[in-house]
Amino acid sequence: MKIYKFSKEHGNKVEKYQSHLATYVKMAQTNEAATIGYMYIDGEGTVGHHQAPIPQLFIVVEGEGWVTGEDQKRISIKRGEAALWEKGEWHTCQKEL
Repeated sequence: MKIYKFSKEHGNKVEKYQSHLATYVKMAQTNEAATIGYMYIDGEGTVGHHQAPIPQLFIVVEGEGWVTGEDQKRISIKRGEAALWEKGEWHTCQKEL
C-alpha cells in the first residue's frame, strides 16, 4: 500500500499558460486505460476487507478514518490524503465520525 498526500501544500505552483492561483498535485500516471470512480462512506461505514481486482486509489476528500494493506495494520487517513492498493492487494477502509 502507498499513502499519497494531495493537499495544496504538497503541490507545485502552476506558472505556465498564464495561470493564476493554481496548484498542481500529480497523483498517478498510467500506461493502461483506467477506471475512475468515487464512493461515499457514511457515518462509521466500512468497505470490508477484500482483494483489489484492479489497482485502486482511495482519495479522502472529506472526513477521516483508517485504511489497511496486506498486513492489516490500521493507518489513519484524512482529507487531503489517499491510499493506493495494487491489483491483488488485500485491504480495508473505514470512516470515523
